[in-house]
Amino acid sequence: MLSSFVFRLSSIVFLTAFLVTASFAGEPNLPEVQAPWMKGERLEFNLCWGPITAGSATLEVKPIKDGKTEFLSYATGNKTINKIYPVNDTIYTRVRNKGLMTEVFRKRLHEGTFHNTSVIRFDRKGEKAWLSDTVFTDMKTRKVKRSADTAVTIKGMEHSIMSAFYLVRTLPLTVGDTSRFSAVSGKKRYELKVLVHGREEIKTEALGKVKTVKVEPVLDGDGIFVSKGRIFIWLTDDERRIPVLMQCEIALGSIKAKLMKIK
Repeated sequence: MLSSFVFRLSSIVFLTAFLVTASFAGEPNLPEVQAPWMKGERLEFNLCWGPITAGSATLEVKPIKDGKTEFLSYATGNKTINKIYPVNDTIYTRVRNKGLMTEVFRKRLHEGTFHNTSVIRFDRKGEKAWLSDTVFTDMKTRKVKRSADTAVTIKGMEHSIMSAFYLVRTLPLTVGDTSRFSAVSGKKRYELKVLVHGREEIKTEALGKVKTVKVEPVLDGDGIFVSKGRIFIWLTDDERRIPVLMQCEIALGSIKAKLMKIK
């Protein structure tokens, strides 16, 4: 449950990405993103179910050479949770600073006895996203339970999960607006929308009281997030757009990712 929540949160945020794909195909020519966090950032979260802190997660930005940046996300359970159900998940993305266009996306999930590795490589000139997904029965022996390779047709501006998560932090997010986009996740392209609900002041561990913008990403059609509970994200109402709180509704209440530290 823990890592699934983290992955759903980081995944669903990509719905809000700046993806005007209908009128553009091929290699995009976009301006370089100049957001404050492009110089480097590390956000640390507690994952909570009611009063219980079940684990932790981090989101990290690492500038590299040749006009590119790495985005990394880690999630793990606390000592008690990991004794019962070990969780150790990583999401890695390498992007170009121009438009935060993803070159490579890699997801590794280790949850109990479930071990999964997924890779997406974007070929924008060829208008394809190449996906590889493998489930292992045993990570020590690397024994494969099932494996699949898929090619998805793209129009040039689609994002992966993490690149879109960061790109949304550059948007104006006008209250009352609903935007519709397209993105790639799993084996398909999906039609997506994001709702900007309003502005709220909330109390946080990392920043004290802050003014925020509350957004809700929604997936249309038969995608992987349908009927699995609503997700809300609170971003600081300034140029940084720091995600200070993320909430996922489940059958027994809700799970929250609360920002604890910024580095």
